[in-house]
Amino acid sequence: MPHGLIAAFGGDTVAAARAFAQRFAPDTNVTVLVDWENDSVATALAVAGALGDDLWGVRLDTSESLVDRALDGVAAEGERLTGVNARLVHAVRDALDTAGHERIRIVVSGGFDAERIRAFEAAGVPVDAYGVGSSLIRGQNDFTADVVRVDGRPCAKVGRGERPAARLDRVG
Repeated sequence: MPHGLIAAFGGDTVAAARAFAQRFAPDTNVTVLVDWENDSVATALAVAGALGDDLWGVRLDTSESLVDRALDGVAAEGERLTGVNARLVHAVRDALDTAGHERIRIVVSGGFDAERIRAFEAAGVPVDAYGVGSSLIRGQNDFTADVVRVDGRPCAKVGRGERPAARLDRVG
């Protein structure tokens, strides 16, 4: 489920997930991004509660420049908690398990390459699948795009937003 779908539902991850699952659950492993509000634990629990057996997994994709709300104030000295990190994955796994959602898988993405995957695996981080898109493409074609405005109103995940650029022209 893409971030753009969450934007289309005004930033309501649960509503977007319900619509996605209603259409695709019979045919695919429904995996929902849970980082829109930068509160992956709370969003994962909300989505799991709303979708029940239709949810296959949650995807953590926290920006490398942000610390997820679930980790506010928990860093040990020198520990870096920005982006998707081992402590965040454990927090989501523990919360899902405690709430009875042990079967829900965790997918991580955002800056993963072979070296980072090896480190997570060696540390026993409870990840079920890795997204590695950007590690496969380097150079001029490595970029992402975010929906930041819907129906003329600002609507972007935490950490993103509209950045006007004088060299761009409006299309359409």
